[in-house]
Amino acid sequence: MTDRSLAMGVDVGGSGIKAAVVNTDTGELLSERLRIPTPNPSTPDRVSAAIGRLVRRLAKGTNLPADVSVGVGLPGVTIGGRLVTAANIDPAWVDYPIADKLSKALKRPVSIVNDADAAGIAEMRFGVGAAKRGVVIFLTLGTGVGSGVFVDGMLVPNTEFGQMEIRGRPAERRSAAASRVRRGLSWKAWAMDLDEHLQRIEDLMWPTLFILGGGVSKNADRFIPRLTTRTPVVAAELRNDAGIVGAAIVAAEGLADAATTFDDLRGSDGPEGPRGD
Repeated sequence: MTDRSLAMGVDVGGSGIKAAVVNTDTGELLSERLRIPTPNPSTPDRVSAAIGRLVRRLAKGTNLPADVSVGVGLPGVTIGGRLVTAANIDPAWVDYPIADKLSKALKRPVSIVNDADAAGIAEMRFGVGAAKRGVVIFLTLGTGVGSGVFVDGMLVPNTEFGQMEIRGRPAERRSAAASRVRRGLSWKAWAMDLDEHLQRIEDLMWPTLFILGGGVSKNADRFIPRLTTRTPVVAAELRNDAGIVGAAIVAAEGLADAATTFDDLRGSDGPEGPRGD
């Protein structure tokens, strides 16, 4: 293992923030997995402070060099070191320069990534998705529904299938794991709502495999057998570690740096593109 295969991964969820030091060559956690409650309200300043405490604690406990990078998975579309959506987090996150601010505060390189993309990256590399070809769709079922889409193992970033409209509302209002608890549904009843969501996705994407992650995946035998999709559905293997491992991979390998920014799309001089001489 080299320093280049070391990174810290942080997974910011609706109820908790988890972090650990990761060997990105193997996906192994090299420290204890720390977890603290997500602040309420989950404003950028409060969450940033919580992340800072976790990172400093890990760095001190493992004597990490100062150049070891940090990857942070966040629930929203991440472009250019900022969130541009905030469906399940405080609205103040939109356009907040979190990567730059954390990097300056921690004196370490910091990358951010959509939390479902991070978990999917880990699952496709070290979990049940390893070596799977075709269109693989990874979904995290938690407070909301996050999605990661992979084509022959390559990520298509920042998909938001949890926000697609079903019956006039965001699909995650019915198919998220938290929705089952909130509405007091049986596993059978909730599986019907999840099934409808998956069928809508497969009609649009024609995937070769669905991978379902999040904490609810430990109860996969209670709902996956009830699903009726034509696409095979399997439970994720990495569970609660996936977001940490994937965020660390993004940081160690500079994957966030390859993301397209709005300026790339519209031209550096504004919406109408670059001005001529």
